[in-house]
Amino acid sequence: MIDKLSWIAIYPEVVLLVMACIIALVDLAATDARRTRTYILTLLTLAVVAFLTGANAVAGKTIFGFGGLIVSDPMGNWLKCFAAIALMVTLVYGRPYAADRDMLRGGEMFTLGMLALLGIFVMISGSNFLVIYLGLELLTLSSYALVALRRDHLLASEAAMKYFVLGALASGFLLYGLSMVYGATGTLDVNEVYKVIGTGAVKHHVLVFGLVFIVAGLAFKVGAAPFHMWVPDVYHGAPTAVTLMIGAAPELAAFAIIIRLLVEGLLSLAIDWQQMLTVLAVASLLVGNLAAIAQTNLKRMLAYSTIAQMGFMLLGLVAGVGTDGNTYNAQYAYSAAMFYVITYVLTTLASFGVILLLAREGFESEEITDLAGLNQRSPLYAGVMAIAMFSLAGIPPMVGFYAKLAVLQALIASGQAFYVGLAVFAVLASLIGAFYYIRVVKVMYFDEPVTAASVSAPGDVRTVLTLNGALILLLGVLPGGLMTLCANAIVATLAT
Repeated sequence: MIDKLSWIAIYPEVVLLVMACIIALVDLAATDARRTRTYILTLLTLAVVAFLTGANAVAGKTIFGFGGLIVSDPMGNWLKCFAAIALMVTLVYGRPYAADRDMLRGGEMFTLGMLALLGIFVMISGSNFLVIYLGLELLTLSSYALVALRRDHLLASEAAMKYFVLGALASGFLLYGLSMVYGATGTLDVNEVYKVIGTGAVKHHVLVFGLVFIVAGLAFKVGAAPFHMWVPDVYHGAPTAVTLMIGAAPELAAFAIIIRLLVEGLLSLAIDWQQMLTVLAVASLLVGNLAAIAQTNLKRMLAYSTIAQMGFMLLGLVAGVGTDGNTYNAQYAYSAAMFYVITYVLTTLASFGVILLLAREGFESEEITDLAGLNQRSPLYAGVMAIAMFSLAGIPPMVGFYAKLAVLQALIASGQAFYVGLAVFAVLASLIGAFYYIRVVKVMYFDEPVTAASVSAPGDVRTVLTLNGALILLLGVLPGGLMTLCANAIVATLAT
């Protein structure tokens, strides 16, 4: 018999699933082209789910449910809360864009978005290999459908096919790696895997072989080089509203399963997987920053920027365990990585929000030159985009500067010369990245506008975008609260 705690642990997921089904049925009777009723119901549901997960996170309790299949802990609940908020913001930004392109005629965008969020929640909550994989598949299948939502658009269809084929390959890598670990340990439970490996009775080479495939699958999910080949094409080809859906909240889930699998389950093999992540991080910083310089398409530039940003996030994960096996730096390193991915999602929402705002019916506004003279047309939206670009570049006082600083501090605090060298390399890579971010600001403020048309936006979009930009600046000036939240969440996770 399932105990009461198990249901308490998953009630946000239950609410999300039930409401996704109800909203799909309600939408069948909708005649409004902009799906106002569906949109409002979806936002209300996401707000309730964000409140529930936030309340669970504040309570600070760790609950294992359904025989250890799932876990509800502060780290997971905070990531769920932020993912729900990220989807809310994405739908606010993306609705006018989608309506202009006839993408709301069936309401699938809202339902698939909620199912993708459910997949994110299951991934974050998973304490068992099968549960994590099921959540991953729910997210990816919903994402494939979202990318192909514009059925009459050639680029979108091509992007969906590439995403599907490469995503299936990556899922196969991850599943094969998990099966190798299961074969070596005899258990699918993440915590049991940690205990079995700790006994020393498991063949190390079998585990490392499985670990290689697990890391390859995870690298694909975060878009790290050399498993990044899908990111530029999918970011460019997908409708911009969908690009934001697959580029924001899912990064929180990817971080969560890295922590669940590599830290909670395979921490005893940290020396092995940290070397793999180091290679991925260095390759991502090089490929992402160098390739982004050559881009003229803003979405492709931001795609390569994502690759570089994820490389920086991975650097926070490589400094957790010293070469002698000590874990004194773990909470600082992993909390810095968590802080980084949260602030990255916040900044990505703002940058794509401006791109969506500038897009008009029949015009995508996705070339860098399309932003020319934006400050003369709308100082507010140019300011928000500039704040986002400065934050991604790591320029103070934006939150991106503190996020990069936290990762660098974690590397230096390890006290090892190799990690200090990595920190120096990361700073140099960020200097390269600053060029293409500042180029966007230069185009907005110093180039002549290509059109004299003023920029207008619905009230909800204007309000949320303004708050988004203000939050990037505010968290840069006062980062302590969010950093403490991340540190406490990671400590609670490591304690269990």
